[in-house]
Amino acid sequence: MTAGAQLTTGGPSLATRLDGDVLIVTVDRPGEAVNTLSASLIGELEGIFLRVDDDQLIKGMVLTSGKPDSFIAGADIEEFRNVQSAVEAERMSRMGQDVLVRLERLRVPVVAAIHGPCLGGGMEMALACRYRVCSDDSKTTFAAPEVQLGIIPGMGGTQRLPRRVGLQAALDMILTGRSIRARRALQMGLVEEMVHPAILLDIAVTRARSLGSSGKRTGPRLSGPTSLLLEHNPFGRRVVFSKARASVMQKTHGHYPAPLAALAAVEAGYARGMEAGLREEARLFGEMAVTDVSRQLVFLFFASNSLKKDPGVSGTPAHLPAPRAVRRIGVLGSGFMGAGIASIAIQHDTVVRLKDTDAAHLGKGLAAIRGVLDERVSRRQITRAQADDLMTLVGPTTDYSGFEAADLVIEAVFEELGLKHRVLEEAEPAIRRATVYASNTSTIPITAIAEVAQHPERVLGMHFFSPVHRMPLLEVIATPLTSPEATVTAVAYGKRLGKTVIVVNDGPGFYTTRTLSAYMNEAGRLLDEGIPIDAIDAALVDFGFPVGPITLLDEVGIDVGGKVGAVLADAFGARMAPSEAMRRVVAAGRTGRKGGSGFYEYDESGEKGDVDDSVYQLIGATRRAAADIVSAEISQRCVLAMLNEAALCLQEGILRSPRDGDVGAVFGIGFPPFRGGPFRYVDSVGANEIVERMEELNVRFDPRFRPAELLLDMARDRRTFY
Repeated sequence: MTAGAQLTTGGPSLATRLDGDVLIVTVDRPGEAVNTLSASLIGELEGIFLRVDDDQLIKGMVLTSGKPDSFIAGADIEEFRNVQSAVEAERMSRMGQDVLVRLERLRVPVVAAIHGPCLGGGMEMALACRYRVCSDDSKTTFAAPEVQLGIIPGMGGTQRLPRRVGLQAALDMILTGRSIRARRALQMGLVEEMVHPAILLDIAVTRARSLGSSGKRTGPRLSGPTSLLLEHNPFGRRVVFSKARASVMQKTHGHYPAPLAALAAVEAGYARGMEAGLREEARLFGEMAVTDVSRQLVFLFFASNSLKKDPGVSGTPAHLPAPRAVRRIGVLGSGFMGAGIASIAIQHDTVVRLKDTDAAHLGKGLAAIRGVLDERVSRRQITRAQADDLMTLVGPTTDYSGFEAADLVIEAVFEELGLKHRVLEEAEPAIRRATVYASNTSTIPITAIAEVAQHPERVLGMHFFSPVHRMPLLEVIATPLTSPEATVTAVAYGKRLGKTVIVVNDGPGFYTTRTLSAYMNEAGRLLDEGIPIDAIDAALVDFGFPVGPITLLDEVGIDVGGKVGAVLADAFGARMAPSEAMRRVVAAGRTGRKGGSGFYEYDESGEKGDVDDSVYQLIGATRRAAADIVSAEISQRCVLAMLNEAALCLQEGILRSPRDGDVGAVFGIGFPPFRGGPFRYVDSVGANEIVERMEELNVRFDPRFRPAELLLDMARDRRTFY
């Protein structure tokens, strides 16, 4: 067989060619943006293996990707979603394991040439190869993200990864889903070499040929006293497993079974050997695949992916307006939010003109932007030189010079309608007619802001969440006058910034702030009744929220919460009126963590301490004894208030769909992902049961739990949102 000749084996997802005596197999699923491991692709690989075993002229093999910016992004989740039973899922896992065992034992050495994301099943495939070479590129990352879908690695990852990189490093990846970059992968021994992308394939072919000639096998890089204590010592391993289990329980509160299942599979492999570990991995993969937790997390995966393709306005693709190219933006206000928006904009190749009233404010804003970049430097995500280059994209100003070049202007001043009016009136003459104008507001209706606009069709809301560089959601708010072109431009730019974007219609509090306020208000009512602060927080954390509502208020800012509460009370009356406890704490001037004085105590560094007992005197409530507290009622009242408000948003047309409501609640306000979101949760419990609980509570607390007409209709008709 001659160099460069095409083999007849393979299939539509695999291209093969010979480079001398080395077979290059390129994975390239047609019509897909990334490669995933489907049943058909695995079948094609088996055909390749048969040919390699039979053809003695082939001395080595290289596995690479035909996609320009990714290796293999894991298993085909569409196929996984159709699994109906644990037995079926276990069988799927065993099939994948068997193929990778074949790969591992192939007659010739296989080298993985990795560029771009190497995730899940893709990383498991790379681990089964004899040797791994990756590109020195920021796109190249490695992860075992299965726990984020409520499952565990199912193609040998729980067995091969610890044996390659060591127990502690492997558990950190498997139990968290955390990704690592190429340089870290090299340091920990996950890959043997890191080279420039331009020579990646050449080096991989050379290594395959060399390994084929020498017969040399590579082993894990485990050395030093820590390895000896942990990797080869049963007692040391027990300590690691025990600590890992305790850490998982502390972080998940037992709501997510997959990390514990993954831990059990790793432990089985160490205790009883590789084959026993693989059997346990497949069994546990099967169990996890059919849990409700996994179903909800997989739903969120597909829902957020569908939003990536959603332009934000309805219509057939041929008739949708094209988004405006955004190369330059203006940011009005260099405070916490304005600086945060600027900090992510420059990291996505946007020139930013940052305006504030004076040099002192601008100096603080620039320091905040530098702080975000410094954090990335400290984590070795970018170099100091790259951070310096990014800072040159920010141009500070105290006037509107430079704003005539902006494609998008984002106003991020204080939540005061008068101030937002003044800024809009000043800015509009300085920008072009086609420039989109967005207000970063969490509460004030965009229609009210746009009342003073010369061109209200270009005005909309872009509600970023704090801190901007960490929170994944962006809520775009359209008014009846907002043009489709403005909306699609804001949505497209939000996606470019790496945000999950939902589009909602205008109204006080929009969707996220409105539903969160209903939840927080009910926590305030519980305070009025003397329920201890820490008991309220503990009940909602036990339900699955990352922090309790009182802690969250301290984090957001009690003063901010007070302003939001006043706006929503004006709009919705008694149902959304703040509690007496909240009014008193706001009136006392406490601002929460940022001011060092809130519901909890804070040290000089801002570290949270115990409940500040002086709050009870301030709010004038007699603290009830713990014996009087029913945790289930605490969480039920707060959660049902949120669910009802979400249903009202859908009923009134604020939300476009239950999907948007679920994604917005999970990614924006911390609704427990394992419950799927407010609408998925209603479906899980049943609308009739939800309505029954609300009506029971409304007898005591009318009108706060008066069910939305939408929920009443669904309960009567036994309908579901999905």
